[in-house]
Amino acid sequence: MSFLAKIRSAFGRSKETLSAIESLGRARKPVDAAFWDELEELLLLADFGFPTTEKIIGGLRTVAKQELWRTSDQAIARFRKDVERFLTLPEAEINLAKKPAVILVVGVNGSGKTTTIGKLAQRYRNERKKVLLVAADTFRAAAAEQLAIWAQRSGADFVRGREGADPASVVFDGVQTGKARGAEIILIDTAGRLQTKTNLMEELKKMRRIIERELGEPPAETLLVVDGTTGQNAISQARLFNEATKLTGVVVTKLDSTAKGGVLVAIVDTLEIPIKFVGLGEAADDLRPFKPSEFIDALFEDSAA
Repeated sequence: MSFLAKIRSAFGRSKETLSAIESLGRARKPVDAAFWDELEELLLLADFGFPTTEKIIGGLRTVAKQELWRTSDQAIARFRKDVERFLTLPEAEINLAKKPAVILVVGVNGSGKTTTIGKLAQRYRNERKKVLLVAADTFRAAAAEQLAIWAQRSGADFVRGREGADPASVVFDGVQTGKARGAEIILIDTAGRLQTKTNLMEELKKMRRIIERELGEPPAETLLVVDGTTGQNAISQARLFNEATKLTGVVVTKLDSTAKGGVLVAIVDTLEIPIKFVGLGEAADDLRPFKPSEFIDALFEDSAA
């Protein structure tokens, strides 16, 4: 199955809603209050979230008045363009310019964070880059063991601390080791114990300070991994992590399940942070760079019908 086909399959639930939106356009209904109410309801069902839905509807209403739209097909055609515009932000490419490029990966437990790091390691090792994995989640032995397996599988170097050790000390050791071994990319796994969020956020701030001190600059990337099936909860997670450590990008995982496509738009719109990768399955090559145009083509595959 092609990657585009996997995206189309992943968003089965939201595609039903988006198909209804397209049908709304093909019906050429009057652009009146009933039309706007129906469109708003459909966007909420697709997990765009209330703030983003209001922003989209408000923008469409403004243009409708300016251009004297009469039928719904005009509004829906513009809607597709607006969704792609919402998803398209600068700095969407992963930043690997500096050596070593330190990528700090954050997210709650269960989001697919450690697996994402492993897949990124495999990706960059396939590109013949020298990669170091750092297991700074010292509170879950299973996380370090899982990362060790990915390191062995991909041929990446690996650093871990003892269970219960200060995560920042492991980050320090990892950065020092990476510099000494000439690593091009250092991928750092972190804890995701949201139930102790105050301690967790302080840990992340400390890790960031260590990286800045050792490299003279912030991490090249700070990526938040969110589970695409959690819907609007992913946005509250993103806000929380962004407060603790300035995020540069988002990785959305588990889009092969019951995810709804609108949440990707809501995340980007709410935080103005680009989605850099999406995960559509368990295989290493199921993690791919996010391309808004590809995403739109998948969601609106029947839009020309």
